[in-house]
Amino acid sequence: MAADAPCMDVRDLERDWRDALIDKDEAALRRLIHPQYKLVGIRSTGSVAVNLEQWIEALKRMDIASLEVRVIECVALDNVIVATVDAQWKVRYLGQVIDERVLLTDVWVRVGDSWQVVRRHSSPVPPGITIGA
Repeated sequence: MAADAPCMDVRDLERDWRDALIDKDEAALRRLIHPQYKLVGIRSTGSVAVNLEQWIEALKRMDIASLEVRVIECVALDNVIVATVDAQWKVRYLGQVIDERVLLTDVWVRVGDSWQVVRRHSSPVPPGITIGA
């Protein structure tokens, strides 16, 4: 396996996750997301942490207009991949329109022959900030 192969794999995984989100494909999401998943989001109003079930329930109330993801860095170890992802999304959630760019850190773990994301950290990117190549 080439040294960059896991990072190429995580690019595919991130795209698969994006597609499952847009399609609201809960079965695909559950294949990609570890049962012990936690999303931690940091915003100016504070932080939030949600588990897999809370996150899937929130997704049911979202209308995602667009979601772009770009893996800008990746570190692959034996059974863990840590990906830094530049993401932009437009979504309507609980009556509010959210249009934001975020920097994500996703931690993927090997489970059998597949990969699942177990943690995601999300921070907003202020306007005018350039991130990675």
